[in-house]
Amino acid sequence: MNQVKKIKTTKNFEFYSVSTDSNYQIPLIPSMVSAGFPSPADDYLDVPIDLNEHLVENVAATFYIRVIGNSMIDEGINDGDLLIVDRSKNPKNNDIVIGILNGEFTVKKIEKIKNKLFLVPANQNFQRIEINSEMDFSVWGVVTYVIHKTR
Repeated sequence: MNQVKKIKTTKNFEFYSVSTDSNYQIPLIPSMVSAGFPSPADDYLDVPIDLNEHLVENVAATFYIRVIGNSMIDEGINDGDLLIVDRSKNPKNNDIVIGILNGEFTVKKIEKIKNKLFLVPANQNFQRIEINSEMDFSVWGVVTYVIHKTR
């Protein structure tokens, strides 16, 4: 089984390292599943899949981060979700990022409008934050995938 090691806990996140030392594969049904009308089943055809191969581009720069809070619920990021974050990616406008703002980690959408930079929540109960020269801000990594339970 893939080893996931907790490396840090903050007020809003739990950080885990990614390890591909082991080869833990789960069955993948190669047929697509219909979200409209049902399609015939392929009698349980399955092939193994290693999710690290599909979800992690750069092992050395990728971390799993568990979210605490609900500022990003309208982007499908809920309390308790697991984020896959790649620190080697350069953030682009409208990317969801893990940022460090005045020493605190946060997950927000990054938005650049003209010469202004904003951290934008995805919950109407939170305000967007305009980054100014008096703030200590850096992008820690770019969120590449969100893993959450349904219900």
